[in-house]
Amino acid sequence: MVITDDLLTLFLETRSCTEEICAPLQVEDYVVQPVVDVSPPKWHLGHTTWFFEEFILSKYIKDYKRFHSDFDYVFNSYYESVGKRVVRTNRGNLSRPTVSEVYEYRDYVTSKLQTLLEENESSDVRTLVEIGIHHEKQHQELLITDIKFILGNNPLLPKYNDTFSEVLATIDTSSYIEVKGGIYEIGHKDDDFCYDNELGVHKVLLNDFLIADKLVSNKEYLEFINAGGYKDSLLWHAEAWDWINNEAINAPLYWHKIEGQYQHYTLQGLKALQLDAPVTHISYYEAFAFAQWRGERLPTEFEWEAAQSYFKWGERWEWTESAYLPYPNYTKAPGALGEYNGKFMVNQKVLRGGSVATPQNHTRPTYRNFFHPNLRWQFTGLRLVKDK
Repeated sequence: MVITDDLLTLFLETRSCTEEICAPLQVEDYVVQPVVDVSPPKWHLGHTTWFFEEFILSKYIKDYKRFHSDFDYVFNSYYESVGKRVVRTNRGNLSRPTVSEVYEYRDYVTSKLQTLLEENESSDVRTLVEIGIHHEKQHQELLITDIKFILGNNPLLPKYNDTFSEVLATIDTSSYIEVKGGIYEIGHKDDDFCYDNELGVHKVLLNDFLIADKLVSNKEYLEFINAGGYKDSLLWHAEAWDWINNEAINAPLYWHKIEGQYQHYTLQGLKALQLDAPVTHISYYEAFAFAQWRGERLPTEFEWEAAQSYFKWGERWEWTESAYLPYPNYTKAPGALGEYNGKFMVNQKVLRGGSVATPQNHTRPTYRNFFHPNLRWQFTGLRLVKDK
């Protein structure tokens, strides 16, 4: 556990960073919710604040006075055991509270939490604050991807800013790394922060396999499109085939075919498709179909963890072939915080790595992200595996 001074610094830096992400926005941008999976930026600002108020301040400050009596209803997300909440699809209808009121709420809670940390040496408080910090870091990534979806679905395709780069490294050609089969230990072993879904170190038996040292590029994915990949039913799961046909999916999210050439929307605006950049904003369905077309496959999350030290990662969340399931001896935390991960361990796929939107020092080799297989608004990509 980090000492209180370090924890306070990290807390204040995290709170400031969230607001820096929102700095390029106009006030009209704060309330937009184009689809159910995308929350308005104003809601993220309030929800991450509510988390500290609900789980820490109200429990550890005697006679704590909440900033507003309705904010626990407005900014609760999915914590059934905490109380009633605004239905997720209605977050975009919250013209009130105003943006300025939400920032006042943030200042109020940040100040109260800072005082608590300066006065309270309880390990329980420090543990909860650390969870709250990483919870807010998760929402910083969601803020970036949600803002991109909000602006990227505006008919004017406005840019977010001129500085956010979505590409860390370009891709020439990939080579394959040989990984010997055997028994590997999986799970978080260190004393630093992790989520409960990473705990439960256990052994898995892997066969020999080859894993690509680079992600699949836009150029490679364009070849799949041009070869009729979205029209070949034999490459797709039945559910995926229904999805691409019902939703008219024929390219990654944010790709636009203009005068016969693909362009893609980025946080810097509409750009010509960068062929040597890693493909992004694809669903698990699309990642699987591409791998089928190449005669290869996606790695399991265990293969990915066993091999991750041999390649660079962190530019795109990487779809795996693994269902999101509990590790051996997994136990949920008591109380409402037990709803954080365990209740979602059904009908989702694991992603590993991180992305250009992931905050610094927030990911690690054992981090288990998870999404439903049709979702693609996050910076998702794929890495291929060959059986040996």
